[in-house]
Amino acid sequence: ATAPFLAEENIIIGNVSFYGATGGKAFIRGLAGERFCVRNSGAEVVVEGVGDHGCEYMTGGKAVILGETGLNFGAGMSGGIAYVLDESEDFANRCNMGMVELEELEDQEEIDQLRELIEEHQAKTGSPVAGRALENWEKTARQFVKVMPTDYKRMLGYIKKVRVTKKYVEENDIMDAAFDMHIKNMLIETQARDVEMNIAKVTQSQ
Repeated sequence: ATAPFLAEENIIIGNVSFYGATGGKAFIRGLAGERFCVRNSGAEVVVEGVGDHGCEYMTGGKAVILGETGLNFGAGMSGGIAYVLDESEDFANRCNMGMVELEELEDQEEIDQLRELIEEHQAKTGSPVAGRALENWEKTARQFVKVMPTDYKRMLGYIKKVRVTKKYVEENDIMDAAFDMHIKNMLIETQARDVEMNIAKVTQSQ
């Protein structure tokens, strides 16, 4: 029998779904409750809307939100990436900007990977929400907001720089070199801030 309600308007999975998930994929035909994907460290999940505190303390993986979010999205998010379909263009008002940046999708490879996830969601769930998103994909892609943790973005940049040198072959060595680069730059930035503060103190005392 056909259900008398629309899945995309109803909470299908409850609070704290995918807490601490370390891998795999999941496709949710409907809405999730609060604290969706909290501490997710490796799972790739597609859902059609979430409650408050989505992707809180997330450290890895991907979350694709094909609908609205609640408040405080991305609080404490230090890794992984979330893609939010922001048709109403007001997601920024519900996102906690303490540790993340909001970006437009520009890289074609990334756009293609996102589309593949949504296509897989549609294939596995029969979702009309995914179907509508795919019907006019060029427009839809422009409506997505990429939630990127600031430190994670920086680390990805360091990893890319290390790979370009071709100095390391093993993945662990690449990661170690990128982390060393991160620490070195953090120390430089800290020293620069200390100098600025000392100059400001001297200026104020004169």
